[in-house]
Amino acid sequence: MEKAADPAMFSRRRALSVAGGVIAGAAAFSQAMPAFAAQSSDADVIVIGGGLAGLVATAELADAGRKVLLLDQEPETNLGGQAFWSFGGLFLVDSAEQRLMGIKDSHELAWQDWQGAAGFDRGTTDPGGQDYWAYKWAESYVDFASGEKRSWLYQQGVRWFPIVGWAERGGGLADGHGNSVPRFHVTWGTGPAVMEPFEKRVRAAAARGRVTFKFRHRVDELVRTGGAISGVRGAVLEPSNAPRGTASSRTVVGDFELRAPVVIVTSGGIGANHDLIRQNWPARLGSPPKSMISGVPAYVDGRMLAITEAAGGRIVNPDRMWHYTEGLRNYDPIWAKHGIRILPGPSSLWLDATGKRFAAPNLPGYDTLSTLKAITDSGYDYSWFVTTQKIMAKEFALSGSEQNPDLTNKDILLTLSRVWQTPEPIEKFKKNGVDFVVSSTLPELVAGMNRLTGTSLIDLADLKRQIDARDREIDNPYTKDVQVMGIHNALRYSGDLLSRTATAHKIMDSSAGPLIAVRLNILTRKTLGGLQTDLSGRVLDSAGAPVPGLYAAGEVSGFGGGGVHGYRSLEGTFLGGCLFSGRQAGRAAAAATGS
Repeated sequence: MEKAADPAMFSRRRALSVAGGVIAGAAAFSQAMPAFAAQSSDADVIVIGGGLAGLVATAELADAGRKVLLLDQEPETNLGGQAFWSFGGLFLVDSAEQRLMGIKDSHELAWQDWQGAAGFDRGTTDPGGQDYWAYKWAESYVDFASGEKRSWLYQQGVRWFPIVGWAERGGGLADGHGNSVPRFHVTWGTGPAVMEPFEKRVRAAAARGRVTFKFRHRVDELVRTGGAISGVRGAVLEPSNAPRGTASSRTVVGDFELRAPVVIVTSGGIGANHDLIRQNWPARLGSPPKSMISGVPAYVDGRMLAITEAAGGRIVNPDRMWHYTEGLRNYDPIWAKHGIRILPGPSSLWLDATGKRFAAPNLPGYDTLSTLKAITDSGYDYSWFVTTQKIMAKEFALSGSEQNPDLTNKDILLTLSRVWQTPEPIEKFKKNGVDFVVSSTLPELVAGMNRLTGTSLIDLADLKRQIDARDREIDNPYTKDVQVMGIHNALRYSGDLLSRTATAHKIMDSSAGPLIAVRLNILTRKTLGGLQTDLSGRVLDSAGAPVPGLYAAGEVSGFGGGGVHGYRSLEGTFLGGCLFSGRQAGRAAAAATGS
C-alpha cells in the first residue's frame, strides 16, 4: 500500500510552487516590459476595484513599498465592496474554534470535501484546460485554510464567534459534495470586521503617500504598449454622495489615462447583471429563471470581464455560478431588487411551488445547486418553506451585516439572546416581508399561500398528507426520513443544539406554532468562473501564456485560477478566496515591480 503523504509536505511543496510562480512572474515581467514604462508611469501598480481583494492586494503592495493607484467607479462610501455587506463567514480547517466545539477536522478531510464539491472535470492535467489552474489554486487554498489563514488574520485583529456553523452539509456520500464537519466561522463583527484591517492598512499607506484613491474613475480600456499592459483609460464620473450600496450617477464629466507597468483587476463578478447571468446560465441547472432578486448592488455588473478579455485575458468556466434558493424580497431595500438570504437550519419542510416536498439532498442547508435545479425543473421560479415559530426562532439566520446588528456591533448580550428569543430582524421580516404567511391553522395557511401567489397550486389535502407523514417519523429517535435523520444528526453537534437546530417536533404541534409559510425566491450572488490566472495571479491568454503586466484577483478571477470552487462551494470560501487571491496577486506584483 502506498504510504500516505505527510500533510506538512503538501504545504511545503505547494508553498514552493507558489513562490516559484512569484519568481517566474518577476522574471517574465522584467523581460516583457518596455524600457520606457518606468519613466512614464504614474504608479508602480494600478488596482481596479476597491473591494476586499483590491484592498488586500493594495495593502500588500504598499507594505512592500510600491506606489499604488486604487481606482473604483463608485464613491468612497462603497470602499470594501461586497465584503461590507457579508455575514463574514470564513472557511477554516482544524481551527481553535473547531477544537473547542469538539470537531475533528483535518487537511485531508477538507481536501476530500473540496474535491467532492468542486467536481473538477475540465482538464486538470492539461495546461490548456479550464480547470488546470483552478485545481492548483484549490490545493493551495485548502493548504492556506488549514495553515496560516487563521493566524494571519488573527494577527491583524480578526476574531470569530466561538460556535462554528455547519453550512452545505451535502447529504450524499463521504466523497461527494458537502462539508463533513462544521467549518463556517462567523467573524465577530461580520463582513465589516473582515474588511477593517485591510482598509486600515490601505488608509495608513495613503497617509504615507504610497496609495492614491481615485474614486469615480470608471475603467473602459486596458492599454497595451509593445505587447504588455501599460495602463488604463476611462471616464471620470461626476461626484456622488450616494450612500453605500445605492445607485450612483453614471454622468461622465471627463476622461483619464493612467500608466503603470502592472494592472491588477479586482472588479468583482456579475451578480447584479441578470441578463449576463441568463446568457451564461448552464443547461445542467435547467432553464434560467425569469424572475430573480439580487444579493448584490447594481454596480456588480461584470464590465471588467469583457474589457480584460479584449486586452488578451482568457475567461474560463463562465457557466459556473452560485445563486441561492432561499431569497427574501427586502421590505426595506438598499439597491434594486434587493434580496436577503435565509441561512436555514435543517428542520423546515421544503416544497416546490406546487406544494410537492423536495427529496434529498434538496433539504435546508444541504446542497444549494441541486435544490436550484429542482426548483427550475418544477417550472417555477420560487419554492416554499413550511415551518413553525419554534423552528424559525432557532433556525433562521439572515445573510448580511445589516441583518445581524448583534454580531456586527459586537454586542455580546444581544448575541447570546439568540438562544432564547427570535432575533429582531427575523421578526421584522415576518411582520413586514411580502414573502411570509402566518396562520394558526393549516387551511388558513394554504389559503394565504395561494393568495400570495395568485394561484391555487397548493392543495390543502395533499399538503396535510405530506406533513402528517413527516410528523409520524418524529415519534422515534430513529427514522427512514432522510430529513428527520439530518435533524437528529444536527442535534448531536453541540453548536447546532445550542443555536441552530430546534428540538425535533411535529409541524402540527400547536405548542410550536403559529404555522409559517415562506415564499423563497432565487437570489443571485457569486460568479464561480472568470479570468484564468496562474498561482501568482497573472492573467493568462488563450494560449496559456501570461499577459505581461496583467494580474487579477477576487471574484473576477473565479476567486483564483478562473474557478477555484469548481462547480460548487463549501461556503465561507468567497471572502476567503478574495483574501487569498488578493494576497497572492499583491505579493507577486510587488516582487515583479521590485528594483
